[in-house]
Amino acid sequence: MTAQASTINAQSQAFLDSASDLLGSKGLSRDPADIEPWLTDWRGRYSGRALALASPASTKEVAALLALCARHRVPVVPQGGNSGMVGGATPDASGAAILLSLRRMNAIREIDTDTGRAICEAGVILQTLHEAAEEAGMRFPLTLGGKGSATIGGLVSTNAGGTQVLRHGTMRAQVLGLEAVLADGSVFDALTALKKDNRGFDLKQLLIGSEGTLGIVTAASLRLLPAPRARATAWVGLSSITEARTLLRHMECDVGDCLEGFEVIPQHCLDSVLDHLPKARSPLSQEHAWHALIEMVHTEGDDHQLQSVMQESLVNASEKGIDFDAVLAANDRQADDFWLLRDSISAAERARGPAMQHDISVPVERMPEFILEASPALEREFSGARAVAFGHLGDGNVHFHVLAPEGATPGQWEVTEGKAISARVHDLVTRWGGSISAEHGIGQMKVDELGRLGDPVALAMMRAVKQALDPLGLLNPGKLVPPAHS
Repeated sequence: MTAQASTINAQSQAFLDSASDLLGSKGLSRDPADIEPWLTDWRGRYSGRALALASPASTKEVAALLALCARHRVPVVPQGGNSGMVGGATPDASGAAILLSLRRMNAIREIDTDTGRAICEAGVILQTLHEAAEEAGMRFPLTLGGKGSATIGGLVSTNAGGTQVLRHGTMRAQVLGLEAVLADGSVFDALTALKKDNRGFDLKQLLIGSEGTLGIVTAASLRLLPAPRARATAWVGLSSITEARTLLRHMECDVGDCLEGFEVIPQHCLDSVLDHLPKARSPLSQEHAWHALIEMVHTEGDDHQLQSVMQESLVNASEKGIDFDAVLAANDRQADDFWLLRDSISAAERARGPAMQHDISVPVERMPEFILEASPALEREFSGARAVAFGHLGDGNVHFHVLAPEGATPGQWEVTEGKAISARVHDLVTRWGGSISAEHGIGQMKVDELGRLGDPVALAMMRAVKQALDPLGLLNPGKLVPPAHS
């Protein structure tokens, strides 16, 4: 053993001893069995090593731990439900960092129905918040397929989107106040929700979407809305993605704020889900090139009344010449079955084999043309690959997946041809004035691409903020912020 290695080990041991004294046996583990499940991302694409797994039980403990990490120069990789899509919560291979899990901080501190506010700690599972709000006659207006594992801290840190952005906006729009611990261990306490506050920068907005690179979110004050009393859900078959956009525009004008979700699904994705879920059935008897899942909700009336509004709007669309086939969900159970088909697409596509998944956006009015141009262009350029797009047409964000040719070797294809495919997709998106990351973040997967394609002025501003708030570069290193030489 070299003298340098001995010194490093001694330094690490001194840190671990202090961290163990601070957090206790429940709060700090070096047991490989405890750490191993959290060293690989959800997709299985990134793996790393960690010095230890820290699980503090309070904001005070997080603050003390980060101050300790700053003194010992120990990097920190925060992790919520480990359900991210871009490797943003996975440590590198050096083993120098600690994994910081906030899953023990899972209290819903307050639900106030008078003000429409919930205060949640970072480790609260999204589904748990949904259930608690429902019990109080309220709702939290953000949901996504991973609601059973995604945490509030992770959702804030990645500015998550989901299927209700069309009406309610991303996580950024749901956050009324924030509590976070900065790199030096100081606590940023801005949980109090003020409708008007002109004291300079809106600092909480810096932390939302920063992927743990500027501070560790420990709690959030979140917007709640009255629970809807009426729901109407329809599954619609269409001949083209262009026709889907025409129907979307019609319904936006026809039903206004009642329209909460408008998801588009190509036949290929539906087929994958039907293969993946043996008990699932297609809502329509015939195949269609594209499908739309449409949902309306309202706080007044009942399901029957809102279903009548949905039906009337679809009749009006047909009279305008929009060609489609449709079925309305007869009850909540059937509506949930429709949504299960939509929410199972990613898992079903993954079960089919390797794929490069791209979470992109372009202006809503240009999305159909982008899909119609980009899909065949990629399939011509990369023989045997198959491009499929699905998702939130209403907010200009689709999940653009390129499936590997049959027989491709998992793990090898992604880092060879798959990498070239992603670069090509990102080039096309940038040319169309879009974003290479609409809701899943940058993480480590896209950090080089952001450096390659991002606006130089915006990148310089990001680096300046990072340097100001984390001068030692200890918070989630290698994620989100491209180095200056990129």
